[in-house]
Amino acid sequence: MPRTTQRKKPELMMPAGSPETIRAAVLYGADAIYMGTPDLSMRTKSKLTLEDVIDGMAFAHAHGVRVYLTLNLISHNKDIPKLPHYLETIRAAKPDGLIVADPGVFAWLRAHAPEIPLHVSTQANVCSWLTVKYWQDQGAALVVLGREVSFAELSEIRENCPDIRLEVFVHGAMCMTYSGRCLLSNFMAERGANQGNCANSCRWHYKLHLKLRDGSIRELELDERNQDLFEFLLEEDYRPGDLLPIEEDARGAYILNSRDLCLMPKLDSYLNLGVDTLKVEGRNRSPYYVALTARAYRQAIDDWCEDPGNWSPRPYMRELEMIGNRGYTLAFHEGRLTRYAHGYEHTSMLAEWEYAGFIREVRDDGLVMTVKNKLEAGDVFELVPARSKRVVLLRLYAFRMENGKTVEAVHAGQQQALFIPFSAFDHEDPEDIRRLLVPMSIVRKERALSAAERARLKQDRRALRLETEGQSHNSNTYTQGQKALALALDEQQAASSAERTPKTPRLGTEGCCGRGCNGCMIFWNDPSYAQARKKLAAKKPGELLIKGEAQISGKTSL
Repeated sequence: MPRTTQRKKPELMMPAGSPETIRAAVLYGADAIYMGTPDLSMRTKSKLTLEDVIDGMAFAHAHGVRVYLTLNLISHNKDIPKLPHYLETIRAAKPDGLIVADPGVFAWLRAHAPEIPLHVSTQANVCSWLTVKYWQDQGAALVVLGREVSFAELSEIRENCPDIRLEVFVHGAMCMTYSGRCLLSNFMAERGANQGNCANSCRWHYKLHLKLRDGSIRELELDERNQDLFEFLLEEDYRPGDLLPIEEDARGAYILNSRDLCLMPKLDSYLNLGVDTLKVEGRNRSPYYVALTARAYRQAIDDWCEDPGNWSPRPYMRELEMIGNRGYTLAFHEGRLTRYAHGYEHTSMLAEWEYAGFIREVRDDGLVMTVKNKLEAGDVFELVPARSKRVVLLRLYAFRMENGKTVEAVHAGQQQALFIPFSAFDHEDPEDIRRLLVPMSIVRKERALSAAERARLKQDRRALRLETEGQSHNSNTYTQGQKALALALDEQQAASSAERTPKTPRLGTEGCCGRGCNGCMIFWNDPSYAQARKKLAAKKPGELLIKGEAQISGKTSL
């Protein structure tokens, strides 16, 4: 495609489940946010009050960001009397649209509030151009397509439905059933998924037990002595002889656990097709997740529109890998799932970086940071500006608290605030810091990991690469990676406590990481790094050293 700056950009829509995430989404690049209160939406865990919704909407509109409220539950009779009151509420709030799933609720709103644009939720399971046309005829302004729609199907829908806005999910958690139409949670926890109260039963850990002839039930202990004696097979009544293997090791299995959706490796295809809205899942996620995910997709979209011919997903994927995830998958992009889409060994969110905190206040003499995870002497902070590709690095060996005390460690969960004087940025202009880091700016830090966790991250990245490249389900590299991960998990389980270590040295005793952080005595003062300092000085502001550029006596320290 020719270079152009006139290309119409799609709307980037981010979730907002708390006042903090509203600000994070708006500041870090969202064109629109979606949110709701617990009463008539899929938001039973929402931390938003009505006042929060109105205040958040005013904040978003003041920054030119659209707001869509969710009314996307599957209604029961008890919900119908609430609709008139809800309508009064949303008329006072003045949203840019409502996200609706239930056809009856949709028809009621069309009759009683024809002035409010209605969007058809993914809960409506729209997967064909015929269904899109149906909703268009009913008066829908936009249709959110089901996650099960392949890119080929999306292309056909776009071709047959050129006059209605289309929205697709590009990032976030995947549901094990059809776009959230799940009964598993109802059966196992009596919590209705279609009323926004899913217990996430698909993420639970399941283990095989044996029932003996005497009626007693015992756990089947698999070890190196007996693991080759058993093979577990499932047979369906109408398919006799068609035996389906069920695999489980001594740790049990997450048999229904999907990796997280991430279409960044294929984002250029969606941008080229002309999708109107790109949506990120995450109604219960932290400001850290919302801000940094918005930042990655904002930069990716803008850079592609500026120069699509030279666009690559790699720099944005590096950013997304810094956010806790279950491993990423393309899901139904190609039309069918691969073995790489599921994570049978784990269900937790993991990354090499974690939420350190956010900038609560910018003072004349420094920054006040609200702490969200434990901080230790020697930690390297990455202060991530909202609308800049630049990242400000800072290493601190002691922490000056807002109350004036100086400590070597700060524990999370105590609502503590850290004061960072501008004098700590010994290689930054304080005016640049004031300009870049506004209140609600996110701060991240490296997370200490065990060997098993590092093996898992490596295998997760390998799975997405193989899936993106269209590799065979029987890839040797993936199988070998699974064996290495299983070994690491076994070793971690056998150990009394898994040792977790950071990748970056903390106090310089193990050498320099070569990142050139503010406050790092080793890098800025040790003669061994004179060559590295020259290389860093020649780079653009905020550009880091790469592997091999920081050296001691001819040896790389990265």
